[in-house]
Amino acid sequence: MSQDWNTKYGPRRVRHDPPTLEEAIFAATGLTDDQDEQAEIAAALMGLPIESVTAEVKKAGRTMARSTTRVIAGEQGAQRSVVVERRVVRRFGNDKRTGT
Repeated sequence: MSQDWNTKYGPRRVRHDPPTLEEAIFAATGLTDDQDEQAEIAAALMGLPIESVTAEVKKAGRTMARSTTRVIAGEQGAQRSVVVERRVVRRFGNDKRTGT
């Protein structure tokens, strides 16, 4: 989607891309923990009906529940969250760096 603006330097085309559903759900997750409110926020960002977004929010909620989050109390009682993810390392028989 694009729009033309007339400036003193001539017409300029401005590109406007609405967020993807995944991006809207991620943003809504950062704002609230309630899944119904997340669906409402994501639907408003996308311009979609709430019913079509609710199922995707629940799917995303299940996958977010699987990730491990630990809350660490730092200095002055401030809390910060640390997300621990498992990283898969693939090793091959021939490593060019070691020559094996």
